[in-house]
Amino acid sequence: MAEDPESPKGTLFADVVAGMSVALVSVPQALAYADLAGMPPVHGLYVAAMAPILAAPFVSSRYLQTGPTALTCLLTVGALATIATPYSDDYVGLAALLALLVGLARLLVGLLRMGAVAWIMSQPVLRGFTLAAALLIAGSQLPAALGAPATGQGVLARAGSVLMAPGSWTLGAVLLTVLTVALMRGGKYIHALFPGVLVAAVVGLGASMGGLPVGDAIGEIPRGLPPLNFSLPWASLPSLIVPGLVIALVGFAEPAAVARTFAAGNRERWNPDREFLSQGVANLVAGAFSGFPVGGSFSRSALAKVAGAKTWKAGAITGLFVLAVLPFAGGLAQLPRAILGATVLGAVIKLLDPRPMFAMWSQSKLQSSLAWATFAATLLTAPHVEYGVLIGIAVSLTVHLWREMSMTVPIASDGETLTMRPTGVLWFGTASHLEQVSIDALAEHPETKVLVVDLAGLGRIDFSGAEVLSALVVEARSGGVEVAVRNVPPQAKRIMGRFGLGASDEPER
Repeated sequence: MAEDPESPKGTLFADVVAGMSVALVSVPQALAYADLAGMPPVHGLYVAAMAPILAAPFVSSRYLQTGPTALTCLLTVGALATIATPYSDDYVGLAALLALLVGLARLLVGLLRMGAVAWIMSQPVLRGFTLAAALLIAGSQLPAALGAPATGQGVLARAGSVLMAPGSWTLGAVLLTVLTVALMRGGKYIHALFPGVLVAAVVGLGASMGGLPVGDAIGEIPRGLPPLNFSLPWASLPSLIVPGLVIALVGFAEPAAVARTFAAGNRERWNPDREFLSQGVANLVAGAFSGFPVGGSFSRSALAKVAGAKTWKAGAITGLFVLAVLPFAGGLAQLPRAILGATVLGAVIKLLDPRPMFAMWSQSKLQSSLAWATFAATLLTAPHVEYGVLIGIAVSLTVHLWREMSMTVPIASDGETLTMRPTGVLWFGTASHLEQVSIDALAEHPETKVLVVDLAGLGRIDFSGAEVLSALVVEARSGGVEVAVRNVPPQAKRIMGRFGLGASDEPER
């Protein structure tokens, strides 16, 4: 008799299937993302195992799969590569400390219920950064994917040197890269659960062990369970605070997008505060077990959904299966680095699409310019891509403040009636402008007997704005001018009412 899928046993079975399906993809991806982060590959397995096991009970979305992600790894290597040598013991210690900082920041945000800070990055900033980050990630993987040495300073320069020297490419590495990307992108047409990256890894491992020229291998991988370690370079803590905060907020865009997408599709609620909490726990665990910052993976979460995940247990089961692989990880020593590079390329290739950026120009030239400014800033500040994010956010806030400060006050005079139609936002930053315009207008039109202030064009009025309007009315009346305040915005009626100002079709005498 078939098991009822809605029964406790049926639900657990579904979670086991989903967890195992994701784990088959997580193992090779974890090795690849660790390499992208500048970490020895085994550390990717550490975080892919431990982070989801302990974070899963706290997630808001049942599909969310936590672990290494391309974006978070890029931010990690950007923060650490200039202060320590990648793959070194010092670098590993700094990465673990950075993960602890990220975890603490996200945990505090979740506990203080400040999940709204996840939206500090506007869509233009996020799009510009994502496209630049994808370009940098892809560029960083080209040498390994093509099995060629790279020269030059900077990610793009090194990628360019490889592309300009096809004679240095290793044919076996190129073929493995093409195969891996093809299996990752086209495997879904074979079956929704087809583990393309795992199949490519098995083929690559077989080719390497068979003596075929496929480029460098990842080398020896320590066997055993993840080591719990708090002997970290605590003296370096101050230098990691800014990148830690940036990764905590910017890197949260991934799990937030995952949770929002699936919640909307299933008509379910999601809680950003709880998701911050789960991601905080995940990073604290990653730091404690000699790992690096982690996030939520869209591709692995989508796989969990397709595989039929029913509860948060699917994420924990993924981690348990990866943990079970660790004692046998030494058998992956001959895995070609081309597979790792291709795995990352396959994951970010869909992000290398500038069309949404170009389309934004027809919708809003200002917002499009902001997106391209963030894109340029991210590329120019690499490897410190966190600076590109901060520049984008700063420019975004500056543009917002400039728009908030931009108030226009058209004036129309008809005989003895003077009409003012302010547009924009009336707050303490623009209140003085409205006051000065009204004084100048009344001085320029001494024949005015009736002043009409039409507020239909105002989006918001704060206390200072309402106070200035009240003073304007009082001063005009003291000068013998009748005043009518019309079309008070619904959201401003309460604050305007406190100053005795309401909507009126006739002059208030």
